[in-house]
Amino acid sequence: QVQLVESGGGLVQPGGSLRLSCVASGGTFRLYYMGWHRQAPGNQRELVADITSVGTTNYADSVKGRFTISRNNAKNTVYLQMNHLKPGDTAVYYCVADTQIRTYWGQGTQVTVSS
Repeated sequence: QVQLVESGGGLVQPGGSLRLSCVASGGTFRLYYMGWHRQAPGNQRELVADITSVGTTNYADSVKGRFTISRNNAKNTVYLQMNHLKPGDTAVYYCVADTQIRTYWGQGTQVTVSS
């Protein structure tokens, strides 16, 4: 059983930055594919960024050049550094872990970009 706890969300002005963190407990974190998804009201959940166990990253076109995903296996933590935030980035952000046996989701953290 893997548990994921996100933190770091909040209210930020357009152009600002936030860093989300997701701490995993249970299992072998370094072997997991990790990702961040987001869901805005009325929209489907969408992939924002992901990172493989060996550090290969992938980003949605809408966040390329602005967001950076990284992981610290010693701390069982995956991060999402979000720069140059836009109102369109407003959503609940979810951490996901794929152990190749099953997928686990965090409870989500709200990010609101507004002046």
